[in-house]
Amino acid sequence: MWFSFWRSRDRFSFDELRYLIDQLMKVQIVNEVNKDFVIEALRSIAELITYGDQHDAAYFEFFMEKQVMGEFVRIIKISRTVIVSLQLLQTMSIMIQNLKSEHSIYYMFSNEHVNDLITYSFDFRNEELLSYYISFLRAISGKLNKDTISLLVKTENDEVVSFPLYVEAIRFAFHEESMIRTAVRALTLNVYHVGDDAVNRFVSRAPHADYFLNLVNFFRDQCTNLNMLVSNSSKNLGLESTSSVFSAVDEIEDNLYYFSDVVSAGIPDVGRLIMDNILKLLIFPLILPSLRTGAINEPRLGAVTALYLLCCILRIVKIKDLANTVAAALLCRTETFTQNSEAKCNGYMSGHDSADAASRNAEINHSSKSNAGSLQVTIPAPSSSQSQPANGGFGHDCGSTQCAPREALLSFVTTGDDVLVSGSLSVLATLLQTKELDESMVDALGILPQRKQHKKKLLQALVGEEPGEEQLFSESSVVKDGFSSELDVYLQKLKDYYGVSCASPEVGPSPRVYRFQVLDALVSLFCRSNISAETLWDGGWLLRQLLPHSEAEFNSHHLRLLKDSFHDCSQRVLEETRGTWPDLLLTVFCDEWRNCKRAIEASSPRKDPKYMLRSPHKSACEEPTTSESSFTTGERMCETVKVFVLLHHLHIFSLGKVLPDQPPILSPLDIPEKSRAKTAGVNPPGPRINTEINLVDAVPCRIAFERGKERHFYFLAVSMGSSGWLVLAEELPMKTRRGIVRVAAPLAGCNPRIDDKHSRWLHLRVRPSSFPFTDTAKYTVHGKVKSKALVDGRWTLAFQNEESCKYALCMILEEVKFQSQEVERSLKPLLELDRSLDYSRLQRIEGVKIT
Repeated sequence: MWFSFWRSRDRFSFDELRYLIDQLMKVQIVNEVNKDFVIEALRSIAELITYGDQHDAAYFEFFMEKQVMGEFVRIIKISRTVIVSLQLLQTMSIMIQNLKSEHSIYYMFSNEHVNDLITYSFDFRNEELLSYYISFLRAISGKLNKDTISLLVKTENDEVVSFPLYVEAIRFAFHEESMIRTAVRALTLNVYHVGDDAVNRFVSRAPHADYFLNLVNFFRDQCTNLNMLVSNSSKNLGLESTSSVFSAVDEIEDNLYYFSDVVSAGIPDVGRLIMDNILKLLIFPLILPSLRTGAINEPRLGAVTALYLLCCILRIVKIKDLANTVAAALLCRTETFTQNSEAKCNGYMSGHDSADAASRNAEINHSSKSNAGSLQVTIPAPSSSQSQPANGGFGHDCGSTQCAPREALLSFVTTGDDVLVSGSLSVLATLLQTKELDESMVDALGILPQRKQHKKKLLQALVGEEPGEEQLFSESSVVKDGFSSELDVYLQKLKDYYGVSCASPEVGPSPRVYRFQVLDALVSLFCRSNISAETLWDGGWLLRQLLPHSEAEFNSHHLRLLKDSFHDCSQRVLEETRGTWPDLLLTVFCDEWRNCKRAIEASSPRKDPKYMLRSPHKSACEEPTTSESSFTTGERMCETVKVFVLLHHLHIFSLGKVLPDQPPILSPLDIPEKSRAKTAGVNPPGPRINTEINLVDAVPCRIAFERGKERHFYFLAVSMGSSGWLVLAEELPMKTRRGIVRVAAPLAGCNPRIDDKHSRWLHLRVRPSSFPFTDTAKYTVHGKVKSKALVDGRWTLAFQNEESCKYALCMILEEVKFQSQEVERSLKPLLELDRSLDYSRLQRIEGVKIT
């Protein structure tokens, strides 16, 4: 009878639908003989029902009349082949996704037929079948609302006791295939966002609440895996290891965004479950204890990984209690974050059996209620902001376990490598920009911007004027004795809800001391020479947020250190005027001046926190100065300029002045009439190929650009202001002492040297005329060069005699000197900082002690 199916008929007619359903109802068993007919019938029915839903209601009425949903369930039960199951699940998915009529959806979800398919025991060893099944579940979830969801649940006394769609889906929430995990998460979000109170209670109570515990455990495993990848990438600096790190980062951020989406559904119990599990399983036992500079007896996370995770959690998971609890915990000593049940949590492998999860949850809840306290936290007394080591730096020694995470952050800033500094600044910037964090908590960390400090002081003054007013505002976070009651609230929560007992109920001195600790650390950072300019700019952005214009709180020691650092950097700039790239130094200054101003005045940091996980960056200032590569010296020159510009901005900033849009650079002078450039007839912008020049000062020489093929030229070195060139010209046969420019190369960085064995040979280096490393197309997003390292060109000029060779060398050195002097003259207003410093202000603050 199935052979008659292939007769020519109108495939979208009502008769075709009737015929297919009648034939399907006659099937008693599905085997290899009739499977093709059944598959084609199922596919065609899906097309016809979808067509009828949009054109003719009679199609779906006939579908309901014949109870085809029941037939689908019957077919799946009598089928002996997987391919029919695949087609049936696909048919259901297509129908559910494409049906627009609410009446049709209600029928599809009624009579328990959909639940029968959901709970059917498919053989999920077939990966393709599992994919179709998950797509089927996701299609159902896409049609959920407060009316349709009631058709898929069973209730008793207004409480949901069965919800197969949700229960079966979360079985695969941690499947090894990422596409399946993504589909399950989309399904759960569709369930949470329906807003049905009974369903919300169902998903947030045992045993289904274990799903959120398993989520955090799964996320914890991903964090430890990331830590391993970061550790390996620091040993293996290849692009492959960096790519692995960023792939793991993408997965971690996807998980956090999922947490955020779940919380945004507005189910209070679920939000609390996620927050509690993140704190108990990740932040308290792993992240915060890893924020220390000394060795850890049982290493779990590296400091860099911990910094990154802290940034991401605060930035993505928008829970006010979570942010404020973390902020309060940052003030507690890491040695006291010990957990009796930690071994059980650390020993957790990625199994997701609900019974095991319930057991772990019970252990955690029991330990958190213990009077002994599974977590012991001690709040350290802050060191004085004026206590500085003898060498003039600012001390934040956190090598011992007596150090609080906040002190560790400041220690990383003052003594850590480039990556640790970048990570710590990212954490401080994230805390500063976390809107869920109470201002009083930000103040307790010492990073409350001054404009907000003034608002707080005004409120304090208003509240403190009369006892009646103070009582009126007692329920709000009113500042008392320097810190607000908000901190006390969260310290108490740490003790009551998480088993955290604080050794001292009082935090100690006023927030002013903590603010100066942060300022001390930042000033110390700006005085360091082994940190990249990009990271220093991040520190400049943070300082700009804390101290707006005309509100600086620098003391004399800060200003003296910044001034000394500026003068040291000025010497390096002067060296660059005599280095490889003086002809582009002024251009770089103008560009980086604008870039730095834009960076520190931006509303948010420029870099994503994940870039702290990149391979350790070696500051260009640390590169050997004897390198023959102009590529290396160019990078070092740009790095030096960036640091100098930042320090110059900080001095302007410390005076409360507005940063100018352009650096104070002098205009170029007119070219002297007696210069070689004028004599040769070279006009701005410089010698051009195939132009005619005067060869009065030129020296004849020979050079071979190809092996065995020497060419005769006249050599000339000329400079015009900050630019200079090495010129090779061919003499014109009909014009005495006139020639045509054939080759021109930059004068700067040519490093002229007479050969030790051949006194008539002059060796020259020929560097590029522009920065090759400023071409962003040659770089990956991780800052690695795509192509092979560039190599400088080499010229060896052979002169007629020793005198001619020495004359050419002297000509080069003289023109290089003229060029360097002009660049130094143009930069003189920038380098002479003493003229712009306000010494009267410095004298006023001399001897002022900060308390």
